[in-house]
Parts: sequence; C-alpha cells; structure tokens
Amino acid sequence: MKIAMVSVHSNPLGKGVDPLGAHVAGLAAALAGLGHEVAVYSRRADPELPDRVRTDRGFDVVQVAAGPAESLADAEVLAHLGDFTSSLTREWGVTPPDVVHGHGWMSGLVSVLGARRAGAPVVQTFHSLATPGRRCATGGPAERGKIEVLVGREVAHVVAAGSDEAFALAGKGVNRKKISIVGSGVDIDAFTPEGPRARRDRMYRVVVASPPPAARGIDGVLIALSRVDCAELLITGLPDGTRPDGEREVAELRARAEKFGVASRTTFVGKVPHESMPALLRSADAVVCAPAGEPSGGIAVEAMACGVPVVATATGEFADIVVDGITGLLVPPDDTESQARALRRLLMDDTLRQECAIAGRDRVSARYSWDHVAQEVLRAYERAGATSQVTTAVSPDPAR
Repeated sequence: MKIAMVSVHSNPLGKGVDPLGAHVAGLAAALAGLGHEVAVYSRRADPELPDRVRTDRGFDVVQVAAGPAESLADAEVLAHLGDFTSSLTREWGVTPPDVVHGHGWMSGLVSVLGARRAGAPVVQTFHSLATPGRRCATGGPAERGKIEVLVGREVAHVVAAGSDEAFALAGKGVNRKKISIVGSGVDIDAFTPEGPRARRDRMYRVVVASPPPAARGIDGVLIALSRVDCAELLITGLPDGTRPDGEREVAELRARAEKFGVASRTTFVGKVPHESMPALLRSADAVVCAPAGEPSGGIAVEAMACGVPVVATATGEFADIVVDGITGLLVPPDDTESQARALRRLLMDDTLRQECAIAGRDRVSARYSWDHVAQEVLRAYERAGATSQVTTAVSPDPAR
C-alpha cells in the first residue's frame, strides 16, 4: 500500500526530534517493515536537506516548501499552510496515495484539503487536543479547537491515543463508529531494561519529562523528594527554545524546588535526544507523568519498556497505559498530596518497584511494540476505505 503521512510541524529528520516526530518515524518505519511504501511530508525547516530523503529505516521524508526554511512557532506555520496544501494537491494529483494519515491538527487540515482531488481516504491522529475542558489540552492559536472539530468530522477515520480522547471527540460530533483507539508505540529493542545507564549521584532517581507549563504541576514530586533525603530529580525538556516562556518556567520551577528545600537535588537537563532516552530512563527508579505535561503517553510506554515504574495522573492516555498497582501508580488529577504519597511509596518499596518493572515490560511488549501498533493502524486504514494490499500485511487477529 502507498501510505502518505503528513507531519507539518515535526520533521523526523529535524534536529532534536520531538516526541511527535519520534512517533511518526517509528510508525513509518514499522509500516515500511511490513512491506508498505511510506512517505512522510513535513514542512522544510532546514535549507540544507534534499527535497526527498530515503531514510535508513525504509521510508521517505519529503521536505515541503511552506514559508521560510527555519523553525517556526505554530501560529507562524499556520500562515503558510496554503502553500503546503498546494504542494500536496499537485503531487497527489499525479501519484495519489492509497491512504493519507495526518499527525497533529495542522497536518489534519492540509491532509483533508490536499487529498480531495486525489480522492484518497484520510485518517487522522491528533496526538493532543485543544478542546476546552480537557486536562491534557495543549496550547496553540485560537483557531486550533475549531479546526480540530472540523477535521475530526471530515476525515474518514480517526485514530485516538486513548479512551479519554475518543470520548472528547465523540462529544464534539465525531462519529464514534469511525474512531479507533491505538496507543503510543515504542521500539522494544532499543528501550530495554538491560543496557547502558546514565550516571547518577543519589540512591534514588526520579525523572519528569516535559513538565507542565504551570510550575505547581509537579509540587507532589517536590514534596515526595523533601520526604526522601536520598533521592534526586531530573527534569527533561526544559529549558526548551521551542517554548516561548521556557526560561521563565525553569525559574518558576527552581523557585518551587527552593520552597520545598530540594533545589540542590533538582537538575534541569534540557532537551534529550531520543536515542539517549533509554540510558536516562534506565537510570531512574520512577518516572512521573505530570498533568498537562507530556501530551502523549510516549514517555510512559518508553519507561515501562525499560522496566521503570510510572506514577501518572489518571487522565488521557496514561489512564489506558498504566495499570494501577501493577505497572505503576495512578493518582487523581490536581491532587498534590496523592502524587507525593504515591511516589514516596514507590521509592520506599523495592518489591513493588520490581513487580511493576516486570509487569510494565510485559505489558508494553504485548500491546505497545511498533509492530503491534502498526498492525492496529493498518486496520484503521482498512476501516477508512484503503483497500490496496492492506489485508496481505495484517496477520490474523487471535482474538477473532
């Protein structure tokens, strides 16, 4: 099957690939490994890259000229989506794909418009929603929420990251029958319990990836740290040049750490290359997924794949990924004390950590490997109406 993936803002070839770019690359590689022809269309942000690149993972990346060839914020990219759409319309008018898969809200918009003339079915994955009232909502231009609703209603099928997102989309008028739930994938050969570990200086290490913009979002972690003298905290993702208020956020988090007396045991490591994450995660005793922080469940499945228990808020994709008391601990949203108690309990109970580590790895291997996720996505393509060679690549479902 000829699959066109659209990832306007997250280029798999970009410097310091973000979680969305890593997801797109992982899925594209898995689908290519199943024998499909996959091309990822991303906005050109580097003038040095060729127009089309065949990666060593078996898929192509097409650099689409839309605005200046440099990194832009979402609001700036929005002004150039017309050029992006025109490029897709021209190429797909000549060589139409069998299915188009948009990743992110802007990608969904250009996918719907660009695929109209070609007549290819469009499948959409939002990865995060700006719908008001959702705890996992992330920011963006004011138009974002309305565009997400329009895209969700227009596409042939939606792949939601979790039941929370599926419920939110259905509440906005997206037909529930055209929504499939497929979780985040992970390379279970790269993210393993065995392997190099980042150096650490304390008995216990806690990792928080991409903390929420609100500094108080990790107060529970800081409180737990204040109750466990031999623990240290690593915060990844900050400072981050792509977040306009990144330096201010770091200052606020440092102030919170000072308030709880743990500033000397709190370290900001900035953006960590994806290939370096396994070693960092292996060095941790627990990974905390803070509310409104990491928009997808990627960090949770990566931690579990490395045999590291997760403490997460029981919202969004985390509520589907983490089995409370089995692979980690779930806490109510906006409950700082529960977060602190859960993290301290995990750090102080060696047996619980070991049990969660084993169960977490088993769960990820069975449900979140890229091969498994790719098979589920292929079924979503089939439901969307893509028929070219789909069933030959999909192994029989033992549950049927």
